[in-house]
Amino acid sequence: MQFIEALKLRNKLFFLFMLITVGLISVGIIGSMHINSMKKNIDSVYFGSLVPVTELNEIIQLYHNSLANTLYKASRKEISPSNSSRQIARALKKIDKKWESYESHFKRYDELEFVAYTDLEIKRTNSYFFKLYKAAKEGNDLSSLNINNLETKVNFIHNIIQKLINYEIEVASYERKKFLQSYEKTKSQLGIALAFIIIALLSISMYVFKSIQSDQSKLELASRKLKKVNKKLENASYTDSLTNLHNRRYFNHVYEKELKRAKRNKNYITFMMLDIDFFKQYNDTYGHVEGDFALKSVAKVLHDTLKRPSDYVFRLGGEEFGVLLTDTDESSSAKLARDICDSIRARELKHENSSVNEFVTISIGVVCCVADDALNDEVLISRADEMLYEAKESGRDRYVITSNVSIATTQKVVDDESISA
Repeated sequence: MQFIEALKLRNKLFFLFMLITVGLISVGIIGSMHINSMKKNIDSVYFGSLVPVTELNEIIQLYHNSLANTLYKASRKEISPSNSSRQIARALKKIDKKWESYESHFKRYDELEFVAYTDLEIKRTNSYFFKLYKAAKEGNDLSSLNINNLETKVNFIHNIIQKLINYEIEVASYERKKFLQSYEKTKSQLGIALAFIIIALLSISMYVFKSIQSDQSKLELASRKLKKVNKKLENASYTDSLTNLHNRRYFNHVYEKELKRAKRNKNYITFMMLDIDFFKQYNDTYGHVEGDFALKSVAKVLHDTLKRPSDYVFRLGGEEFGVLLTDTDESSSAKLARDICDSIRARELKHENSSVNEFVTISIGVVCCVADDALNDEVLISRADEMLYEAKESGRDRYVITSNVSIATTQKVVDDESISA
């Protein structure tokens, strides 16, 4: 940052231009990668998920495996006529449903005639099987069934439908070829557009460099004034804009004041350091918008759990939060930490990439002690950080509490099993 501050205005703008150029090139690379991914998806649609082909294959299987096999068994008296009639009726119903679904898909004009012919042959074949169904339903013996005639019917309709399957596959292959042509054309257009944008940006930037040089002094003066105003606004702000909790600046102010008061009155003082488990993975999975929502949800739990005027809740930065309590003993502090863990988990914010729980969880490091003059100002923070580390190392979704603020570290680890006990 010091290097950037030392640059002249023109150099800063040139540096910015280079960043934009690199960004555009990166966008082009990423766009090309996405186009390649789209091509793979189209391949999957055409060759891995051809719904019409699947439906036609299922119809063929119904003729062979359901109808033909049922009639084979009936002719050998392996199943009763009533059972045969039920299986035939069920298979015919499925065939009609699958064929109706297939006909509902988009059909090319040159395909309609062959589809109509196939529809007629299916109705004729189904009429043959319907007669056998009626005979079986009436209790007639199917042992005299002409197997050769049955096989002829099934093989004939199989060949008709197979031709339709072959046609669907040819259409898919043709559509893919058209897509590949469009894909290559789009890649070329993307490259040309990106090159044009870079050249145009370079030209505009050079013009801007020259036009603002004369106003550099005024701009720098305005910039210094703006920095002073921003500094005043920054000093006046003690609230985190995302979560509406106190921010780190206010924590620095309150921490020193409350610690001195606790020392003066020899009261309990508790500091908790909280960290959302695997928050980076959460952002990577669901995006920063959902990440912000998770931060707001955690902030609401903290706000709803800690309601006393003397309870201070802070967003220290990123996914890290802090809680400062006074006049709260170790047992009460532990209960509050446990309640926070339970409440965060109970909100059931999905976190599929967490190795701890299917929902968002939190780890807490807690230090609770009676403040005295020997208590170091930084020890609560450092010990809470150590306890937070212990909570993460011992499995996360828990809290670790200690009352020891000496150099020797003795702590009490509280996990989910001991909480429920």
